[in-house]
Amino acid sequence: MLDNHLNRCSWPTSDEQYLTYHDQEWGRAVHDDVRLFEQLVLEGAQAGLSWLTILKRRHHYQRVFCQYDVHKLAAFSAQDIANALQDKGIIRNRLKVQSVVNNAAKFIAVQEEFGSFDAYIWAFVGGVTQVNHFSTDAEIPAQTPLSVSIAKDLKKRGFKFVGPIGVYAYMQSVGMVNDHLKSCFCYSQCC
Repeated sequence: MLDNHLNRCSWPTSDEQYLTYHDQEWGRAVHDDVRLFEQLVLEGAQAGLSWLTILKRRHHYQRVFCQYDVHKLAAFSAQDIANALQDKGIIRNRLKVQSVVNNAAKFIAVQEEFGSFDAYIWAFVGGVTQVNHFSTDAEIPAQTPLSVSIAKDLKKRGFKFVGPIGVYAYMQSVGMVNDHLKSCFCYSQCC
């Protein structure tokens, strides 16, 4: 049971799943390649939608996309994509679904080049969470020069649905940056 008397960031609603995500995942460093790929998929799916919409479908994404096994996903056929597009548990946007398959292949290429996606993506922040010191939501940027740079590099490598705003949300979600407000109980716990 969640403690509803804790000071939190203002963005999570009273939805228990949203609060759990905020309290236990958002802003916490992720170094597991499967989780890093999952978050890349979910951030791509979220483009143009609310995060809660995607969060509530998370288990469907895991099922439809082979528990994020990038080798299985990279081998998806046109029929596999068509089958995924029939699943009402995910956002059935053809370009977003195709991007999962494309990005799985590109993810494997990064793993082969750098040893892991973790080594690649965390090198952008020197392997250490960047802690911001924001007091209000208005101070939190939608994108930064670093997210622009990462997005540019990902696009150069052939990734899709990786714009600078989505990349910054990805950085927040996997703990590359800690954007919990200073008043939030998670602010000092994430790093």
